Amino acid sequence: MAAQRLDKIIASTGRWSRREVKELVRQGRVTVNGAAARSAEEKTDPETAEITVNGEALPWRQYTWVMLNKPAGYLSATEDGRGATVLDLLPQELQRQHLFPVGRLDRDTEGLLLLTNQGDLAHDLLSPKKHVDKEYGVRVEGRLTAADCAAVKAGLHLDDGLDCQPAELAILPNTGGREAHITIREGKFHQIKRMMAYLGKPVLYLERVRMGNLTLDSALPRGSWRFLTEDEVRGLEIAVGEAEKNRNFNKK
Repeated sequence: MAAQRLDKIIASTGRWSRREVKELVRQGRVTVNGAAARSAEEKTDPETAEITVNGEALPWRQYTWVMLNKPAGYLSATEDGRGATVLDLLPQELQRQHLFPVGRLDRDTEGLLLLTNQGDLAHDLLSPKKHVDKEYGVRVEGRLTAADCAAVKAGLHLDDGLDCQPAELAILPNTGGREAHITIREGKFHQIKRMMAYLGKPVLYLERVRMGNLTLDSALPRGSWRFLTEDEVRGLEIAVGEAEKNRNFNKK
C-alpha cells in the first residue's frame, strides 16, 4: 500500500479527528516503529508500520466490515429524517468511518445486515449480474404450497410490472405452510413482500439469515454487531467470484 499521512491513518479509525492527532503528535504520544512521530504530516505505510497511540497499538484496517443483527424499527440508511438508522446502533468511532449498509432491509425486517466502507465489494454483492444469494426466513398469512414453490422457481411476473428472477422457496416442516426460507439473487424494492402478496400470502415477518456464504451469527443478539473476520471477508469475495463463474457457465 502507498504511504499515507500519519494524521489520515490515525483519524481513519474514527477515534480521533485530524486536529486531535496533531495534538497527540505534539505531545509525543504517537510512535511509528518505536520512535516518537515527528509530524502528523509524515507519511508511512499503515500495513507495515507499527503505530501506537498512548502506548496502544493502532487498531487500523484498510476497510471495515461489520455484521449487524438488525432489529425492527431501524432504517437501512446512513441518515434519514424519518427516524433512527442502523448506524445509530454502532459506537461513535464506527459512525465516523463512513460505513454504509450493503443493501437495504425494510424498517420492520430483521436479521443480517452488513455495513462497510469498501464500495467495490459491496457493489458486487448487490449486483443482480453477480447472482449472489440472499436468503430470508419468512412467515406468511395463509398456507404456502408446492405450487407456490414451483411458481417462484420459474420466476414471477408480478401484476405491478416487476419481473423477478427465478428464486428458491423452501417450506419449513411442521409450520402448516406458514413459514419458509426464500433465496433470491437480486434485491428490488420490497421484493419478497411483493412476491408473497402476488401469491396471495402476505408477509407477516421477514428476517435475512444469509448473504452469499455468510450466515447470521446465532450468538449475536438482536441489535448487536461484530466485526467480520478476515476469513469471512475473503468468503464474500469468493462468493462474488463463484456466482460470476456460475452465471457465465450457465450462459454457455
